[in-house]
Amino acid sequence: MKLASVASLCTLVMLTQPVFAADPAPANPLGGLVLRADENRSVQLLDKAVERFRKVGDAAFDEFNRAPRFRDRELYVYALATDGTMLASGGSSVALVGRNVATMQDAAGKPFFREMLDTAAKAGEGRVEYRWLNRVDNREELKVTLFRKVGERIIAVGYYVPRATPAQAKDLLGRAVAAVKEKGAQAALASFNALDGGFVQDDLYVFAIDLESQRFLAHGAMPKLVGSDGRAVRDPKGKAIVTDMVNIVGRKGEGELDYAWRNPVTDKLETKHSFIRRVDGMLVGVGYYTR
Repeated sequence: MKLASVASLCTLVMLTQPVFAADPAPANPLGGLVLRADENRSVQLLDKAVERFRKVGDAAFDEFNRAPRFRDRELYVYALATDGTMLASGGSSVALVGRNVATMQDAAGKPFFREMLDTAAKAGEGRVEYRWLNRVDNREELKVTLFRKVGERIIAVGYYVPRATPAQAKDLLGRAVAAVKEKGAQAALASFNALDGGFVQDDLYVFAIDLESQRFLAHGAMPKLVGSDGRAVRDPKGKAIVTDMVNIVGRKGEGELDYAWRNPVTDKLETKHSFIRRVDGMLVGVGYYTR
């Protein structure tokens, strides 16, 4: 690959401010987890919907279907009977109202409604993850739905998670390093580059660079970079991203770096924060895109 081609793949924006993690959000009453902003909004909308249902019963369904106060931008409320019948929806699943969805599967074959029904019957509330069409960007994306059982009804609100979290990025990096140590470099690199290798999910992927030559050995989002010289990858102001990463792991064995990179999900240049580690003569990294 010509150096100009590599540079054209990475028309990066120089970062002028360091990226800081947001202050912790309140604990999630559904699972004791720290809330992200979208989950916090979802819980608030779910609280409102449950309160309304407890006050007026099934009469709330018409409001869930149409009332603006039961929508929050892309968030909406839907309701199921305990037998799996869809009773209301303020979103695209309104087409399913009146139908039994208990056996319905997501794009990956997961019977997520069945999981919701079973969890609600046992625990009274919970969360389920599945892949669903996001009509905002017309992509099938990971969706998390929070739900509560109220009598014979299940009230639910879900949000999309196309962006990985810092914890997910760290977890994937840990799995990638373990794969190198357990399977050997060649087998691990093949998995990192393969779409079905278990190391690519939405905007989360593994990249690997040879520490001596600084050439890319793997890149889960842009396989065309494999074999190219990472020293040629610079932002418009000349920041040598790969060289900076190599220097960091050369001194410390591991570290972090902020920069801008194209998000494979949104296809836009976005702020990225990568975690990197040295293993068997390679730099292995995983980064997440900040909001």
